[in-house]
Amino acid sequence: MVGLVTSLADQLRSIASPAGRFAEDERRVDGDAKVSGQAEYTADFAMPGMLWAAFVASPHPHARIVSIDAAEARAMPGVHAVLTGADIGEHFFGRRLCDWAVLSIDRVRFIGEYVVAVAADTPEIAAAAALTIEVAYDVLAPLFDPEKALLPDAPILHEHPERYPFMFPKRPVQTHKNIQGHGVLTVGDVAAAFPTADRIFEHTFTTPRFHGGYLEPRATLVWIDGAGVVHVVSTNKSPFLLRQTFSVCTGVPEERIVVHSSYVGGDFGAKGLSIEEFPCYYLAAATGRPVKCVRSYNDDLRSTNVRHASRTRVRTGVRNDGTIVAQDVNVLFDGGAFAAGKVVPTILPGQNPKLPYKMPNFRLERTAVYTNTIPGCFIRIPGDLQIMFALESSLDMVAHELGIDPLTIRRRNAVTEGDHDIQGSLILEPRAHDVLDLLERESTWNAPLGAGRGRGLSFTLRHIGIGTTNAQLLPQRSGHIDVRTGSSEPGMGILTVLQRVVAVELGLPFERVRPSRGDTDIAAYDPGVGASRTTHISGQAALIACRQLRHELEAAACRIAGVADGALSLDNGDFVSRDGAGRVSWIEAVGALLDERGEAYTIIGHYDSDHSPDTPEYNDFVAYAVEVTVDTETGAFTIDDVVMSADVGAIINPVAHRGQLDGGFVFALGSAITEELCLEDGRIVNPSLADYKLPTMRDVPPYRVALIEQTTGPGPFGARGAGEVNLSGVAPAIANAVFAACGARITTLPITAERIYAALHGNG
Repeated sequence: MVGLVTSLADQLRSIASPAGRFAEDERRVDGDAKVSGQAEYTADFAMPGMLWAAFVASPHPHARIVSIDAAEARAMPGVHAVLTGADIGEHFFGRRLCDWAVLSIDRVRFIGEYVVAVAADTPEIAAAAALTIEVAYDVLAPLFDPEKALLPDAPILHEHPERYPFMFPKRPVQTHKNIQGHGVLTVGDVAAAFPTADRIFEHTFTTPRFHGGYLEPRATLVWIDGAGVVHVVSTNKSPFLLRQTFSVCTGVPEERIVVHSSYVGGDFGAKGLSIEEFPCYYLAAATGRPVKCVRSYNDDLRSTNVRHASRTRVRTGVRNDGTIVAQDVNVLFDGGAFAAGKVVPTILPGQNPKLPYKMPNFRLERTAVYTNTIPGCFIRIPGDLQIMFALESSLDMVAHELGIDPLTIRRRNAVTEGDHDIQGSLILEPRAHDVLDLLERESTWNAPLGAGRGRGLSFTLRHIGIGTTNAQLLPQRSGHIDVRTGSSEPGMGILTVLQRVVAVELGLPFERVRPSRGDTDIAAYDPGVGASRTTHISGQAALIACRQLRHELEAAACRIAGVADGALSLDNGDFVSRDGAGRVSWIEAVGALLDERGEAYTIIGHYDSDHSPDTPEYNDFVAYAVEVTVDTETGAFTIDDVVMSADVGAIINPVAHRGQLDGGFVFALGSAITEELCLEDGRIVNPSLADYKLPTMRDVPPYRVALIEQTTGPGPFGARGAGEVNLSGVAPAIANAVFAACGARITTLPITAERIYAALHGNG
């Protein structure tokens, strides 16, 4: 069944579990706390005797530290500690490669890098003390161009990478010290295939840096208790991985570190890396008091990690009918001063992207390099946005040169049953043609448009995230089931998902299931939010725990009834015999189980979805059709209509699911047409929301969603993922629509009136 989703109340309700429970009215578990102001975010936490941190940051993109004079700051009333890199020694942090110093030791590598840390009674005193500290620098020539960074005679920004911890496995050896990470994926024989093509096309595309755009700036509170245990409250989205990084950086054993649970006010990938937590620890150790830091939003924009700027070159060989024979893609990412924000072992911004096309001969080379700019990190759908803007724009350019309809060329190359992706995995139930057919119908693709108007198309594929996690079930005598997760909650609704999964599996009313987040000393391990995996892995862990609990409760009910094991089974909240004569209530069974196991009895569901690269897997296919109107005199354009079609699996949380799709579109819209962090001599010159334009509701065009009903997927009850499925296709669809409307081909994001005007009038 396929259909256009026009309202949450009707169509989304039809895409639910077989029992229909997920179509019930949704009430977010954390909704009351958030709308009433009771939800505690990191900036809300405080401790008796708490100090505040402030920092002296580098004003230079590249320089050696000659001397630091902090005498005046140390003498100021209310100042309790002033620390430099020389004071604390060589301590580095990162998500995989720990190459970012807690405080600069001998050299600074980007504007905004911390050189000195101050702890004082108030944030005002700390900031005033920091202003009195004088740092003398020997300014060095900066390196801003990633291509120049790879030249044989380029200055080396990290001369001793062997000093940096690398969190398993061993870091790959690089051919140039300015390379952070490098990877090549090859399918077939590209070199041999190109000569067989009828036509060969080459195109180049660039993307700038983007900020995550979350509402809550970074914050932390760190203290050391009387037993020597380190406590951390943080905006980090991955508490257990933060604990691991903290241990690697400071040398404190993981079992003596507790990361406390707090709500995260938005993440979008950027908050997988912490920064202030580490110097605050050393300030807390030096003073014996808790230390807190809350960034301003301007500071967050100016010197935290951002989406990688990129340059992508695409070479495509095709037959005259548009069939792709070979494709060679080279991507160069500007990794900035440190690689600490990247989590995969290759030290690249993301995994190899998924492609919805048959690629018999394909080569993808990705390289991330050091420069003296703000560090790059895993912003939402890392790497894919940059690469898919290039690939989907390039395919449209090929179609235009061949005189083929853009939808036709995509259909001709789309994967079908039995096809594998470029990683070698069999694609389970590929719905590529169904998604394209649905888009054609709902967008009226072939309807004529007036002068100055055009339609553009994109077609993408997104994996469903994997990982290893746990869910804890704690049955209560009241009949409630408490569910504890070690996951954070940046706003996507994981607590509500867990409530619904457990309630449906056990046949309980939603209100009888009480999910919560746990600190790292009581919750079981969770990898953190990211990669569109949380519903998949956390939901499956909860299902596994539910099945174990069901088995134990059925056994307890049989003992109460004095019948053989298996004689009673769970049915609509009670335990009933096959003939209906025997019945034990839910509360009776739970009470009996707790009598036997103890009041604190906990069941842990463990789920591990990791698999080899060639394991068959489900994916999400997404297509966009965009209509625009362009004023050729000025380059100004309006987006008149957007239709998205997709297959997304079973929907557990209808309102939040639609919110993910709507929010993902708006997030990608900003990357496509409004957002760009501008650098001049290594300095971000638009570090405020007055100058860095995030989309608002006034910027959102008419937007419709068409979904294919799908109940198969790796998640609970056939769920897939929705967090990042629809992001990478927005920019190329708009660029393709602009070209169709006026002939201006935009190859650099964001797509702006100025760039369209320059393309139309030859004024670069």
